This record gives sequence, structure tokens and C-alpha cells, in this order.
Amino acid sequence: MKHNQALNDEYLKRILCARVYDVAIESPLELATGISENLQNKVLLKREDMQPVFSFKIRGAYNKMAHLTPAELKRGVICASAGNHAQGVALAAQKLGCNATIVMPATTPKIKIDAVARRGAHVVLEGDSYHEASLVAKRLCASKKLTYVHPYDDPLVIAGQGTIGMEILRQYQHPIDAIFVPIGGGGLIAGIAAYVKALSPETKIIGVEPVDSNAMYQSIKANKRVTLSHVNLFADGVAVKQVGEETFRMVKQLVDEIVLVTTDEICSSIKDIYQETRSVMEPSGGLALAGIKLYAAREKAKGKTFVAICCGANMNFDRLRFVAERAQVGEHHEALLAVTVPETRGSFKRFCELVGPRNLTEFNYRMTDSKQAHLFVGVQIYGRDEAKKLVANFNKKGFKTLDLTDDEMAKLHVRHMVGGRSPLAVEEAIYRFEFPDRPGALMKFLTSMSPNWNISLFHYRNHGADIGKILIGLQVPKNERAAFAKFLKTLGYEYTDETNNPAYRLFLG
Repeated sequence: MKHNQALNDEYLKRILCARVYDVAIESPLELATGISENLQNKVLLKREDMQPVFSFKIRGAYNKMAHLTPAELKRGVICASAGNHAQGVALAAQKLGCNATIVMPATTPKIKIDAVARRGAHVVLEGDSYHEASLVAKRLCASKKLTYVHPYDDPLVIAGQGTIGMEILRQYQHPIDAIFVPIGGGGLIAGIAAYVKALSPETKIIGVEPVDSNAMYQSIKANKRVTLSHVNLFADGVAVKQVGEETFRMVKQLVDEIVLVTTDEICSSIKDIYQETRSVMEPSGGLALAGIKLYAAREKAKGKTFVAICCGANMNFDRLRFVAERAQVGEHHEALLAVTVPETRGSFKRFCELVGPRNLTEFNYRMTDSKQAHLFVGVQIYGRDEAKKLVANFNKKGFKTLDLTDDEMAKLHVRHMVGGRSPLAVEEAIYRFEFPDRPGALMKFLTSMSPNWNISLFHYRNHGADIGKILIGLQVPKNERAAFAKFLKTLGYEYTDETNNPAYRLFLG
């Protein structure tokens, strides 16, 4: 790798002279004990989520603004941001006593908009992405003669972010094999790489991007800055269509590799960090650890030392549901399957026997055909290979099975739409059950029912609570109603008769 010494020396001076600690803290570098044991490598978390604005962005924003002249500060500043840079600029403006206008995409999580407004900045919501917001900000900047504070493509901003690299080498004075850094526009990785490569050139700097928001990866591949036609906004902190000119130049010279991770893998890493620290990262804050997990598995790494930059924790609360839903798939602990079984007595029992000791995490079924049933099933697994073996075994035993684990439509939509009215569900009774959600409880329920009672509807989803909930439709022959009533009493689960529930009548009955 060719390093531009003049580039390194200049940025080294800027980083050493950066003004960040008026507002930023030296964030902890923490050993992630559980994650390290699981990966068999030492993993250190650089906790930038603990900054006053819950993100590293305060460093670059303040360093840039602290170098403005009194006249520039008096005129005021403007920036475009998906949220974290906005909060950094707003706090810096508050500290320095100047006015700040922040243009944010209309898609920005409310938690970030409110945080910026509370700092006294004027918020303008325009566009659906950072790229569109930045065009508006630049127009306002020119018309109002404000100073533009770029979120990443500015040497002073890059130098401010580079103080993270300085802290890491001071906090851990032993060899570091690789530092994994989230990439949006590139300011964070450019700053860290500039410092670390100057003092510890043998330490790899590895960027991490989402597979569907990978402007830097595509630019390096094309050897020129490319503009993406679309970026996924899940990891909104890194959702940029084009990387910076200066950051691209630096990444080309200083960064060893860029790895791409999926949404499910990001969600899995957010869960890992939560279990380790009891802190909830935003999606971009989970990127670096997702990169470590992918890299360690690919390289079969053991006994190495890796640093993950946990860059932010401005998570919209409503997103937690999605993260929890996808984390199991991301860590390869859940397979989603479409299983076709004969609509005959004993089919459910045979299905349960094939599932074996594995927990069912989800079970959706609605009677639609007199000859065969289609089940949407989530099954607990311990690795991607186990899902393949499970599918092969189902098919071998005559249950046609499709693996939907990587099917985005199935995960986002179909799983919630299995059902509807059925002309075959005559004299259907609907019951809602609650049971202690422990291993085997769902299987006990399925196998304790008489095969004469036809299941016409079944819905179950593990939500991580102590109580499991099932909605079930049953067709019980008249001569077995007494036995069914006895079954309800002896089962030991709380239940509610929902046959006359208006929601059922409207959509399912």
C-alpha cells in the first residue's frame, strides 16, 4: 500500500491540534468479554455512543466551528445531516454562541429532530435523503451568506474525527490487528486511518458499509466517486449517495479493505452490543461489530485483537421492534421456512416430530385447501448449515419445503399476511392461549390435542417475553365437544374464547 507521507504528516498535525475536548469526552475503550469469548478474538468497543450527543459527530463539527473567525460565527452556520452531525453542529453552535440552521431529510427519526431543536438550532426538513437535503442547504448557504459545516468532506472535520484514532492508540498500548470503522461519507474512517497509519502502519483499517448503502465500496471498485441511485435508509447515519472528494482520496491511500454487511447482520450486532453493555446502538453503531463478525468468520481468525467503533446510539424507539425481529436471522439462530403438509389427520404431529428438539419461533397457518396445508414457520437453529439440513430432511420425508430466510418480502410482509377468510373453516371456534414460553411448551400444546380436532388457523410468534401467545382456530366434531372442554381445563394454560371477536369476524371469519 502506498502512503502519501505529506498527507499523513499534515493530518497528524491537524489531529494533534484539534479542538474537541471543550465539548467531547475521551470515550471509553471497553473489552467486550462475552463477544470476545464467542468470536475467540479480543474485541474492544470504542464507545462513541457515550458522547454528549450520543455520537462521534460532535468532534468534527466542533473542531471545524472552533476554527471559524468571529465574523463567520456572527453570520451563523448551516449544515445538512441525517441527524448525528446535526446534533454536533447544534451543540457546537450553542457552546460558541452562534446561530445554526440544520437541513435534515424528512425521513430523519423524530428523536434526532427533537434533539437538534432542543439545542436551539433552526430545523428545515427537506428531501428524502442526505443528498437531497445537502442541495437545499447549499442553496440557503449561498443566499444567506452562512458558513457551511460539511459532515465529512472537510479537513478540520476529518481531523476532529481522527482524535478517536489518537485515543485508541493511547488507551490500548498493545498491538491491534484491525480497527473496524463504519463508513457513510468517509470522514470518520479517513480521520482514524490518518492517525493510526502514521503511528501503527501494521494495524489494518477496515471499513464497514451496508450492502445496500455502499457508496465508498462502489467508488473504490470503480476508482472514482460514484453516485448511488438509491440507498437503504435503515442505517440512516451512513446513508449517503456519494462520498466526499477528500475522504475518497484518503480512503484509497490509507484503508486496507471495505466489507459489506446485511441488515440482519447489523441487527444481530445491535443485540450483541446490548447484551454486552445494556446500551442500544443505532444501526450505524452496530456496523463495525457486524464487520468484525463477518471478517473473523471469513478469515477463520483466532486470538486477534479487533476494535469496533460504536459510532452512535440515536436509535428511534419504534425501530427496536424491527431490530429484534431480524436479529435472530442475522445471527443465524432462526430459519424461516414455507412447509407444505398433507391436510390429513396426524400431519401436525409428524411435522412436530421432524422439528425435533428445536424451538419453534413462529408458526402461521390458515386452512385454504382440502388436500394440503401451507405453513409459515420459524425454527430455532444454530448455524446456517443446520437450516439447509432441516430443509433437506423435510423434503426427504415428503413435506415440500422452501427456505425463506433470505427472502426480504417474506420477512417484511408475507409473515404478517398469512391468513384471511377460508370457505373451508365452517363451525370454526377461535381461542387465544397464553402459556409459559419455555422450551417444549409449544410442542406440548400441539401434541396434546386430539387428532380429531382439525386446526383451521394457527398463529404464534416468540416475542422474547416469559409468556407465549397463540391464536388458534379449531373445528371440533359435535360429539367431542365435552372432551374438548375437558382438554381446555386440564391443559393448564390461560385461554380466552375469541369466536365472537369483531376483528376475527371482519378479517378471518
